[in-house]
Amino acid sequence: MTAVGTYRFLLRPMWILFHLVVVAAIVTMIQLGFWQLRRLDERQDFNHIVIERSEQAPIPVSQLLADGAYDPETDEWLPVELTGSYLPEQLVEFNVSQGGRAGENVLAAMLLDDGATVIVNRGFIPLGFDIPPAPATEVTVQGLLRRSEQRTRGGLTDTLDPELREVRRVDIPQIAPLLAGDVAPFYVQLVVSDPPVTTGDPEPTARPDLDNGPHLSYAIQWFIFALCVAIGWGLAVRRSLATRRRAASATTDPSGEGLPARDAAVAAPDDGLPDVGVSPGGPGRTAPGSH
Repeated sequence: MTAVGTYRFLLRPMWILFHLVVVAAIVTMIQLGFWQLRRLDERQDFNHIVIERSEQAPIPVSQLLADGAYDPETDEWLPVELTGSYLPEQLVEFNVSQGGRAGENVLAAMLLDDGATVIVNRGFIPLGFDIPPAPATEVTVQGLLRRSEQRTRGGLTDTLDPELREVRRVDIPQIAPLLAGDVAPFYVQLVVSDPPVTTGDPEPTARPDLDNGPHLSYAIQWFIFALCVAIGWGLAVRRSLATRRRAASATTDPSGEGLPARDAAVAAPDDGLPDVGVSPGGPGRTAPGSH
């Protein structure tokens, strides 16, 4: 049998389908691996931005409220400081968690001396606890600047009812109509305040985890899966070749004379499928001398 003839079975329809499935699986897994690497780059960029900006000295909110001064792309996570009085009515952002506990974030609107209104995320309270009232005195808050949150694709839309005062996200354009004054296009995540946070007040919201996450390990896993599929394809081809060579050698006896036509037909499998652990007679076939 020539070399070309030896590998001709790889061009049979079932083998071509097998090749296509293998190639598609390998390409998909490699793409998923690179996607995880891109996610890792994005995560590292985000961590760098948060660390670099949050370590700067606090700036007055009034500076950001000047015409055209606020840029959500470059100002988020900057430390800010503001002084004013909380409005009595508060909102809660529900369906949040912190430290492994389910709960709510308490959102209070602070009226500044210049008449502007800034939403302050006072912090987290676990489920089952009453919402503490906002301080009735003038308060100075230092916190991190956060951009308005938006509904992502597939997310539920808030239907704000002034009686319920509950929201799924801090969406400034949706919340602003419920508040007095000109509402700032950002909100502040409280870190410290004066008077200070005491027992019974909301816990300051935790900062995001600044680790690299599982993206690198996921990428390695996808590349390993792709390699395993390629190795499996090679083993399937090798085993099928070995099976066909044994079948071809069985058509000739030790003296070099050909076997009877019936025995030769039984010895050579011709099913067109990858051979995995089949005998020369193939599954479901009767080998000579078995009767």
